[in-house]
Amino acid sequence: MDVWTSGVRVAAISAEPLDLDAHLRAIDDPTMGAVTTFVGRVRDHDPDASTAVVALEYSAHPDAEAALARLAAAAVGHAEALVAVSHRVGTLEVGDVAVVIAVASAHRAEAFEVCRTLIETIKTDLPVWKKQVESDGTATWLGLGG
Repeated sequence: MDVWTSGVRVAAISAEPLDLDAHLRAIDDPTMGAVTTFVGRVRDHDPDASTAVVALEYSAHPDAEAALARLAAAAVGHAEALVAVSHRVGTLEVGDVAVVIAVASAHRAEAFEVCRTLIETIKTDLPVWKKQVESDGTATWLGLGG
């Protein structure tokens, strides 16, 4: 299946700040009655951190954008849904947006399901890694997907 004909309107890895409104515009369709969004932000704490988190440094495999498109298409599956998703790379400070997902479908249950499926598979399957930087200078590499 061609991911671009499966309802995936945007699947991007970006070093630039992510724009929720641009994702919403990408999935705008008068046949869709429900829109869900997910915005993942850098937070100032982590259960495994001994001091405050001050930044996350994301890096991605060269094939990460293609992998993201495949994950988005798989999340859509046979649903009649539209998806726009982006993941940021580079150094992000607390409060910066790391992931944006927007999903449109005819009904809310389907939109929520596609959105949740996509963020969960991004966390486990997207070849993106993060280095968590703490206020005391400690830096820890964490696994796939951020």
